[in-house]
Amino acid sequence: MTSLSPFPRRTRPIVAALIAAFALWARAWNIWAEPMWLDEAYSAYAASKGWDFLWAVVPRYETHPPFYYSLLRGWTLIVGDGLVGHRLLGVVAGMATLPLLGLAGVRLARIVGANPAVVALATMAIAAVSPVLVWMSRETRPYALMILVYAGACLALIAIAERRGWGEPLAGRPFAGWLASGTLMLWLHNLGPLYAAAMGLALLCVVDVRTMRRADWLWFVGGHLLAIALWLPALFILLDQAPEWVRATWLKYSSADIARRATYMFTGGRDDFRVAAAILALCGGALLWRARRRGLLAALLILALLPVTVSVLISATIAPVFIIRTMTALAMPAMLLMGLGIGWSWQRWGWLVPAAALVWLVVAQAQADIRARAILKRDWYRTMEWLAPRFRPGDVVFAYPNEGALPFDRAARDYGLAMPSRPIPTAVPSLSPPPGSWYVSGSRGVPSLDRAHLRAIAEEPATRAVPTIWLLRLGPWAYDKGDVFLEELSKGRRDVGRFKDGAIEIVGVKRSDSSPARGGLVWPTARRGAPADAASAR
Repeated sequence: MTSLSPFPRRTRPIVAALIAAFALWARAWNIWAEPMWLDEAYSAYAASKGWDFLWAVVPRYETHPPFYYSLLRGWTLIVGDGLVGHRLLGVVAGMATLPLLGLAGVRLARIVGANPAVVALATMAIAAVSPVLVWMSRETRPYALMILVYAGACLALIAIAERRGWGEPLAGRPFAGWLASGTLMLWLHNLGPLYAAAMGLALLCVVDVRTMRRADWLWFVGGHLLAIALWLPALFILLDQAPEWVRATWLKYSSADIARRATYMFTGGRDDFRVAAAILALCGGALLWRARRRGLLAALLILALLPVTVSVLISATIAPVFIIRTMTALAMPAMLLMGLGIGWSWQRWGWLVPAAALVWLVVAQAQADIRARAILKRDWYRTMEWLAPRFRPGDVVFAYPNEGALPFDRAARDYGLAMPSRPIPTAVPSLSPPPGSWYVSGSRGVPSLDRAHLRAIAEEPATRAVPTIWLLRLGPWAYDKGDVFLEELSKGRRDVGRFKDGAIEIVGVKRSDSSPARGGLVWPTARRGAPADAASAR
């Protein structure tokens, strides 16, 4: 048993409430102030379309299955499709992760003889303040749901380990939950197979195949075959998209600082976080080893380490697929080991080591969360501030590549601004671009055009009639090398302003023969960082 005295029963709800309150604040505060970035805008764009678009068009250009976008569409039909409405799905998933981890911590503590309340609260506290989990919960992407599902998988795995330890059959609610979690992971992301493979190996570590009966094997094989059958449509999407991704993606793999990048999802970016987390995880692993639950220890390590290891290997040898945010669900088994570590004791004062590591990790990460709330990233609202006073009736924003129109249009909508955009060559996806076009990013929806076609667009009568063209460029080094489109649009026009904020770049070119237009857009009363739907959010 742990030498830490258990929390009195009356204090446990108070501690749990404080943990939940901070978790909610970190995940929800100011989500209305930061505009959608490009990938979030992709999610919102797909979810705004009909079901036919989601299941017939999205699989033709999007590298992920349409399942998450369908969930997001159903969600926004209920809560609204504003900025806050989109992000609330991630917040809800992030908050729901905490009790799942707490329940898994209780079961894990019982297995090794540690104090369940202490382990559960420690695990929830670590998850509540984790900068990575907070980050994922605040974005309109599938990662918060992947984290939630993987937490459910960990809970199911530990429950299966308990049942097998008692000599009970494999079939039951934990095994059904395990299969459901695996199927959802397969459908939530195209790297789902890495997670599913890790889950399959982890399950073999805890079921003890030497004691498997015929019925157990039938359930094991039949259940996994059913999960694979349900995944087949997503597999066909993956096989269709993979060649383009391997051939054309602009991502490049680098082994520089790979150890830090490959452990970022467990702790965040600071080395002191890594040291504290490693101490706790080692103590948790030692508890499982001492309790002779080495199969369960191996299972948790496989769940935490195998997908990131394989993704790094694939990135180094085939195509770059290792992206930190796609691996954030791996923090779930790692945090369970960290939380379990608080139960470690060695001689009289040995418990001080994991206790100090836990306090440092929780306090330091909470401070990092507080500082992060004051920082706005990918500030499309600053772009609106710069462009709105300069934009005149008849002006048009030309977005090249076409995906730039997605976050631009969302930011303009948030502020209630009427600034029409024209994606070049078409709105996402451009599945049939002109001959001579090529795909730069690995997505079939975003082409780069040759000079002849860019010149033809610039010389169209509709283009020439625009008083001022505001060329929005994302990554001109990839899509418009040599400033070809800018050069063609600038013929007969003069430069009237430039804006750059990170990857966002806008260049205004005005017709030389045009006279200044009167009037303009009325800047809304909403303050900077408070888009139009913020009033209802508050």
